[in-house]
Amino acid sequence: MSSDDISLLATKRVRGLTPYLSARRIGGQGHTFLNANEAPSASAFLMSSQKLNRYPDCQPAEVLEAYAAYAGVSPENVLVSRGSDEVIGLLIRTFCEPDEDSIIICPPTYGMYRVSADTNGARVLEIPPREDFSPDAAAIAKALAAPENRVKLVFLCSPNNPTGDTVKREDLLEILEAARGRAIVVADEAYIEFCPEDTFADLLPANPHLVITRTLSKAFGLAGIRCGFALGNPEVLKLLLKVIDPYPICDPVAQIAVQALSKNGIEIMKARVRELNARKESFIKEVSQLSRTEEVFGTKPNYVLFRFRDGEEVFREFARRGVILRDFNDKPRLRDCIRITIGSEQEMQEVLRILKELDK
Repeated sequence: MSSDDISLLATKRVRGLTPYLSARRIGGQGHTFLNANEAPSASAFLMSSQKLNRYPDCQPAEVLEAYAAYAGVSPENVLVSRGSDEVIGLLIRTFCEPDEDSIIICPPTYGMYRVSADTNGARVLEIPPREDFSPDAAAIAKALAAPENRVKLVFLCSPNNPTGDTVKREDLLEILEAARGRAIVVADEAYIEFCPEDTFADLLPANPHLVITRTLSKAFGLAGIRCGFALGNPEVLKLLLKVIDPYPICDPVAQIAVQALSKNGIEIMKARVRELNARKESFIKEVSQLSRTEEVFGTKPNYVLFRFRDGEEVFREFARRGVILRDFNDKPRLRDCIRITIGSEQEMQEVLRILKELDK
């Protein structure tokens, strides 16, 4: 059997899929990687091998309790997963009948919402955001009310990736009211540690159809362990547990997560956030003064989206010099836009030096 014959054994849906182009899949040859919104350094953790001969708990109690205490909710309101990406897939598998039900997204936004929908056979309704890139709550409410749309999930990224803006509370409340009894509203708070005042966790008790996704990948500096969370109503989480794999969190990951969520671990995270936010503010100030800089987008998370004059040329020149950024030129309304992760002081000085050379 040839490789072509083997591919024909896959489902039509899989053959037609385009995988999510993560930073690692895109790759690139370089020495400075500022394309994945990772923390610039890692912390040290201790691990025991005493229980490695045993299968781990599906939902380790110590992890649930630690994250619940951190997030200000009860352990029954927490589900732990392999990154928040897994939660996105779980939600679609749980609530969307293939080839019948829909999700709503507001592009430009995080690409995994569409990829997960396509993988699981859910339809995707795109509701363009307003001019300021905030979700068009009225348009979303109208789409939810149309029975032919069969909307089951609304994904809102806050802060939004890549534009960096947060969802306004009044917009979320309007969408929640429109979705009540109809759909689940998902607030993706992967970057919320950089703007904790903007969380919607306090809305969970009054809104059983609200789910919040979180992660240890960004501010906690633990992208490599793949640990994320869903915060939501216990009945919603029980449904997700019906479709989650038996052992989503391995024991070493659970051990690291508990240490990261300890009092000391949270203090380390908060110190990292303060450092990165201060560096971001200084970086934005300098880049804003360059003649090539045409627009600076939202500034809430640990990255900044810039529109440069001839952004494609800027991106190519950085890549040629071994500095890998993220190009968004092909996304809706983001022509000539480049997303830059806030890295170490040395990395940001390198970026500034190159930008100033290109600005001459």
